[in-house]
Amino acid sequence: MSREPAYTDAEIQAFGLCRERLARHIAIIMDGNGRWAQKRGFPRIEGHRNGVHSVRAIVEECSRLGLEQLTLYCFSSENWKRPKLELKLLMKLLRHYLVEERKLIQAQGLRFRVIGRLEELDPAIQKEIAITEEVSADNTGMMLCLAVNYGARMEITEAVQKIAKQVQLGELSPEAITEETVAAHLMTSGMPDPDLLIRTASEFRISNYLLWQISYSELWIADEFWPDFREPHLHQALKDYANRDRRFGGLNTSS
Repeated sequence: MSREPAYTDAEIQAFGLCRERLARHIAIIMDGNGRWAQKRGFPRIEGHRNGVHSVRAIVEECSRLGLEQLTLYCFSSENWKRPKLELKLLMKLLRHYLVEERKLIQAQGLRFRVIGRLEELDPAIQKEIAITEEVSADNTGMMLCLAVNYGARMEITEAVQKIAKQVQLGELSPEAITEETVAAHLMTSGMPDPDLLIRTASEFRISNYLLWQISYSELWIADEFWPDFREPHLHQALKDYANRDRRFGGLNTSS
């Protein structure tokens, strides 16, 4: 199943954007769910529930804009330190999302992937992830990637272990190890690096997210808590991105 980008060039220009200057891949740290809820006198889980509405809105908008990939930081490997009740409700919410959004993922022609230590998740969640990945495998639209039980240091460590094993077996010489070798052993192998990293809730940390992949990503910090983040905020981030001079360590000689 496939779906062409819903917006025409004229519609994209109406947002103050240019298709040629859009980010190819956006990664988002969805921060502030708990604070959003506490500010309103709600239990923290209500912030996570309302955050799902933002997920849906931003996924749909990125798809309509014709982006190649959107990667969302849903649950870090450090999040297991949270209270047991919150963890239980978060896992329940994740499973519900995987089931309920499957039809939408198919309707939009999205390809679905999850990165992280999935073997540590509840088997029921692992099953729903596998089903959604399988049914969307032949889609040709935007890649929607969720980072669940993910940590970048863990990812890089595991990649190094795999490479070391190949060296130990004589399948690879140390001199043959390149940046491409490392990238090929990461969980994101085959995916483009993010052009733009967005973090909400006025936080300026990377929080162990895609440390290798965001080496040259542009950073954009939103003041809004994630449940309040919507299409206009995404458009502003893309406008700012389009106006930046990405030199990748070199010099801009055009001026």
